[in-house]
Amino acid sequence: MSDDLNRQIFKEEAYDLLGELEGALLELEEAPDDMDTVNQVFRALHTIKGSGSMFGFEDIAEFTHEVESTFDKVRNGVLPVSPALCGLALRSRDYIKLLLGNEGEEEVEPDERQAILSGLQALASGEPVDLEQGHEEYSEEPGDDIAAPKDQELEEQPAADEAEAGGHAPAAPSIHDYRITLTPKGGASVDEAGLESLFEELFKLGTFEVLSRPGDGLDSWDLSLVTDIASDNVRDVFFFADADLDVNIADLGGPAPAPSEQEVKGTNDSAPDDYEADIQEALKTQKPLGQILAEGGKVGPEKIEQAVKRQSEAKEQDVSRKHQEALSSIRVAADKLDYLVDLVGELVIVQAQITQVVSERNDPTMTALAEELERLSDELRDSTLGIRMLPIGTSFSKFRRLVRDLSGNLGKEITLATSGADTELDKTVIERLGDPLVHLLRNSIDHGLEPPEERKAHGKPTQGTIFLSAEHSGGEVLIRINDDGRGMNPAVIRDKGIERGLIAKDSDLSEKDLLKLIFEPGFSTAKEVTNVSGRGVGMDVVKRAIDSLRGTIDIDSKLGKGTSITIRLPLTLAIIDGLQVRVENEYYVIPLSLVEECVELNASDVDENSKQRILHLRGEIVPYIHLRDWFGVDGDNPPIEQIVITGVEGSRVGIVVDTVIGEHQTVIKSLSRVYKDVEGISGATIKGDGSIALILDIPSLVRRVVAESS
Repeated sequence: MSDDLNRQIFKEEAYDLLGELEGALLELEEAPDDMDTVNQVFRALHTIKGSGSMFGFEDIAEFTHEVESTFDKVRNGVLPVSPALCGLALRSRDYIKLLLGNEGEEEVEPDERQAILSGLQALASGEPVDLEQGHEEYSEEPGDDIAAPKDQELEEQPAADEAEAGGHAPAAPSIHDYRITLTPKGGASVDEAGLESLFEELFKLGTFEVLSRPGDGLDSWDLSLVTDIASDNVRDVFFFADADLDVNIADLGGPAPAPSEQEVKGTNDSAPDDYEADIQEALKTQKPLGQILAEGGKVGPEKIEQAVKRQSEAKEQDVSRKHQEALSSIRVAADKLDYLVDLVGELVIVQAQITQVVSERNDPTMTALAEELERLSDELRDSTLGIRMLPIGTSFSKFRRLVRDLSGNLGKEITLATSGADTELDKTVIERLGDPLVHLLRNSIDHGLEPPEERKAHGKPTQGTIFLSAEHSGGEVLIRINDDGRGMNPAVIRDKGIERGLIAKDSDLSEKDLLKLIFEPGFSTAKEVTNVSGRGVGMDVVKRAIDSLRGTIDIDSKLGKGTSITIRLPLTLAIIDGLQVRVENEYYVIPLSLVEECVELNASDVDENSKQRILHLRGEIVPYIHLRDWFGVDGDNPPIEQIVITGVEGSRVGIVVDTVIGEHQTVIKSLSRVYKDVEGISGATIKGDGSIALILDIPSLVRRVVAESS
């Protein structure tokens, strides 16, 4: 494999690790005592450092090593997790990303590099740190301001560190005497040269010695390690081993835990009313649940041992499963995948043509072959589209950093809550959805949510909430962005619309239509231009982007309560199952996922005296629309028409057609700009005979009929 290809593979994996690192750091900021998250951060940094050095990215390896060393102190209980540390780590992540994108030989942002490293070294040593210095000049993302710690040293002010870390100061570490046995799995032979890097890592953790090697009847390595590192963290060293080994770690015991600094001094520096510190100290003395149950005679010691063993095995299996998942997946270039989908689309069209030709001939053999081809074509289509489907949570995760940075930049307290991260959507849709969601979130953060003082004055919690959710609804995905902010004032929007010449002074618009004005180019209600918003660009970009995805966007806002923005998107932009219908000589396709049933519509079922077109279907009133009238198709209605009952978000609407032909694999083709504003059409497809059938935009038709009938 060429060096260029190796470097490219490393960069792709590094970008993934940086995404994982960012998410872990944001979680760590919320839960500073979560050692699993600390280990996750350390492993990501360790992998980037090791792989970077291997593939010639020495600048990345050198810089990452310094950050990794800082988090090694966190793992060992020497350095507490603090907002300052998390902020510096996030800046480090951004700087590594800059290094990855640097194709030239010149040094990248040397002042930012030095500012980060100086901040990390100062935190590690407990010296006063001015984290603002150098940050404002080089930060490209708003909201990275980091509050500097107090001007006292760590040793002199443990209480200040506790407050900054959001928890208690770590207890002094215990000393462990580990006996480690490495045995090749399945009797395979392992070259000790391949273990040298592992031994080097163990040597860095404490006093390390190789007691015995394979030979003279032995089939394993027997190692000794005396350290203050927890066994789980020692086991993490072997997570990156290339050799297939069984690892057994036994703690032979050691000296009692070293006394804390307060115990040595014999003093208590905490204030009398510092109940939080007292509570945390009391929690340290609490016995494990298993020990309490055993001493009370509720559970036998053997069951406690079995439970601990099962927990340990489950954790090891989880690590092994993730490792196997990584090994069983491969990277495929996006353009190759897109080309595959295009080929499958063309195959579906050819298969439809073959099926039509065969149906015109009375040949049982050809019919059987055509049916088999159709089955294989369906499976290939579903499999190919399944490859392109990704959970939308991959897009949600990056927004946590956006909310964190912007809320800090604007002096607001904002939390982001999400749901429906497992909702799957076409890869292309997710990629093109990123920018619109960023614009909408920035708008909610800047315009929607109030500063803490204003929220408190209105009886709201000082911390605002943005709720980002996704869910399936028929053949669509609904994405909602809700906030509990100040809401939109229709009167202000109306005045701004008149000022901009978007509406006339005497226009009588509904509140919903007024809210839609925010999507007009150049519209903005901001009183001043900031680095976040106010220039009147953004929301019109959102509207165009959603339209290009054949989606819709709706706004519902209550003054003083908040705003809800709903985006409706198709699951895929490539191929769908459709129901083909005919009106006179025109053919249309209805997405099959939205079809509930098909019934006949007799002339006696039509109420000519009613202004509304409604159908009485098994005791339920269902409004309907004549497709012939909607598109102005010439000709007379047949005596017996077909009505296709569709459902969208709980609303049922009938689509009246001349004939229902049957199911049809629909390869979606985009329409030209001439037809982009035609209501009721979302695209077109090519039939088996080469003619065109229009794909109906059922959600828009349903909303129109429901609005007219209400």
